[in-house]
Amino acid sequence: MTARRGQRVQLHRALSKLGWGSRTEAWNWIRAGQVQVDGRTVTDPLSWVDLNTQEITRAGTPATPGETLALALHKPRGIVTTRRDERGRQTVYDLLPAGLPYVFPAGRLDADSEGLLILTNDSDLSVRLTDPECHIPKTYHVRVNGQPDAESMNALCHGIELSDGPTRPARVRLQRTGTRTSDLEITLTEGRNRQIRRMLAAVGHKVRRLVRVGIGSFELGDLKAGTYRALSSGDLAALLRSG
Repeated sequence: MTARRGQRVQLHRALSKLGWGSRTEAWNWIRAGQVQVDGRTVTDPLSWVDLNTQEITRAGTPATPGETLALALHKPRGIVTTRRDERGRQTVYDLLPAGLPYVFPAGRLDADSEGLLILTNDSDLSVRLTDPECHIPKTYHVRVNGQPDAESMNALCHGIELSDGPTRPARVRLQRTGTRTSDLEITLTEGRNRQIRRMLAAVGHKVRRLVRVGIGSFELGDLKAGTYRALSSGDLAALLRSG
């Protein structure tokens, strides 16, 4: 498993990216003095490390590169994209079988959103899918209250000023318009927290339903809600295709 040059992350995240386990598990291992960076024991989970230039071991043993595993999961609404939830909600890991090698989400969908979620044990693949500089498009079908007018559509396409800066240009297509709700198809090349909901709120439209239907050229297709399948080499090629 080869890390990208200059990939600086906090130590507990580094262990997760290297495929050892969840960030919560990693936090506990670090606090217990089980983790070394360049041969020196580090007990602060928030320490910054470079996955490319520094050696990270657990009890003196480095991470073992394994076969890349990538899964496409159709996340239902109400499921959270985390290993454990302090509120007791069902998580995406509850939808996976016991005994599966450790995988982590490459990006997230909030609890109210549905659709395509990729889980993998490959940190390079995760970075490719989530780094905005890689420009991997993500496509969503969105139902909103009301009827977006031409001015709103133009603003969505060219960029919306949000609290964390302007959004990149997006592809936006009106699929259906009705008296109470309208359906949009929106394609982004970035993935900020609740970005589509915030963009639409900025032009006066509340999201009623949000489903991610594609990443790169890979489509959710007829994968049923709550189910998953392993990705083939062809699937991975489609996933990374920028379109």
